[in-house]
Amino acid sequence: MHGGSCVCATASSRATVLRNNRDAAPGLPSLIVRRLYYELFESIRIAFAQILANKLRSALTALGVIIGIVAVTLMGTAIRGIDVGVDRSFSGFGDDILYVTKWPWRDVEDWWNLRNRRSIKHDYARQINEWVANNPDGPLQLAVPTANRGTNVVRGEYRVNNIWTLGTTADYARITRSELKEGRFFSDFEGQAGSNVIVLGFDVADALFPNESAIGQTVRIRGQNFQVLGVAARQGSFLGLFSWDSMVALPLTTYRRHFKLNDDGEVRVQVDPLRMVAGRDELRGLMRRIRQLGPEQRDDFEINEQGTIRSQLDPIKNGIALAGFFITGLALFVGAIGIMNITYVSVKERTKEIGTRKALGARRRTILLQFLIEAVAICFVGGLAGLGLAAVLTQVVAVAAPSFPLVFSLSLVATGLVISVLTGIFSGFAPAWQASKLDPVVALRYE
Repeated sequence: MHGGSCVCATASSRATVLRNNRDAAPGLPSLIVRRLYYELFESIRIAFAQILANKLRSALTALGVIIGIVAVTLMGTAIRGIDVGVDRSFSGFGDDILYVTKWPWRDVEDWWNLRNRRSIKHDYARQINEWVANNPDGPLQLAVPTANRGTNVVRGEYRVNNIWTLGTTADYARITRSELKEGRFFSDFEGQAGSNVIVLGFDVADALFPNESAIGQTVRIRGQNFQVLGVAARQGSFLGLFSWDSMVALPLTTYRRHFKLNDDGEVRVQVDPLRMVAGRDELRGLMRRIRQLGPEQRDDFEINEQGTIRSQLDPIKNGIALAGFFITGLALFVGAIGIMNITYVSVKERTKEIGTRKALGARRRTILLQFLIEAVAICFVGGLAGLGLAAVLTQVVAVAAPSFPLVFSLSLVATGLVISVLTGIFSGFAPAWQASKLDPVVALRYE
């Protein structure tokens, strides 16, 4: 009987233990999370304590990371700035415009064949508009003839030289996206009558009328008086690209009378932006019919668009990116090697400390996390310093070259910080792993 009671008691005790273990199981995850949180917090505290205790060494160690982050940030800022600058320069001309010209907007090798092309007549705009009127559902919307050349604009003792002078029709106001700061564009009646009226770009008006409004005033071009009807709002220019700021516009009839040029020029055609490819093909076929080209004859005209100039800027952006990646990679590699070496030195210096902590029960992951976070912390601080330096340099460049738009965005900040953290993980893992594998007995006897 007693033996049976003992067996029953033993079984009951085991059942109680199993129930207790099951009851305690739900608390294990929270215990592990608290332990990891404590280890992480303690590792961060120790890491920053070591950085503050060795300020000069930490600063020199982070120098490579700082240079790398400055390089990658300035590279991204410059590339984004080029895109913004081009968009700003062309914003007044519209990105839904096709330009029918004699010459292509690209480098050509057979220029001797292109020079014999027939001129682009201004009357082509009228013929295109007639086709548009007969095909209202087509991709083409409006054609505007233009001619341009550089000339001098004078007002009393003020003078601006080699200003881009544009001769066009009143319809130009319908295809341009430039807004007027004050005044108005010339009307169709003024255009057909050949009135001596003019619209000034912002910089031209500011140079000729520095402290007063230009509206209603008179300027002189080629000895002729022109009444100012409007002044364009500031648009900005980039890399010498044309903008409304440094140009003037006057009626095409007036332009041809005073400049006495032949019928050569260009035709700007507004296209449905959702059907640019179809519009380009339609315009090409229409121009071939207008020019009476046979099926076997090559095009003796060019249809250009802003994308042509944008594509020509790609080599500049690629060159900046290539140089930036090279400098960034080299600086980060040197910085990573330096951080790895310093972390190895730190492991050697604190070998006894590691042995003591392990003898008291510290886990391998705790030691690994401590030294890894120390390397990441140095890189992270270096990344913040690099971003701060890049921001300062961006402001300096903005003051020295205001025409070059620099875009210092939050995405570049995030990219810089991510690169810094990844550099710290890459450079600190090997020495941290070595520290975590130290034998506590050997470590305590280390001299």
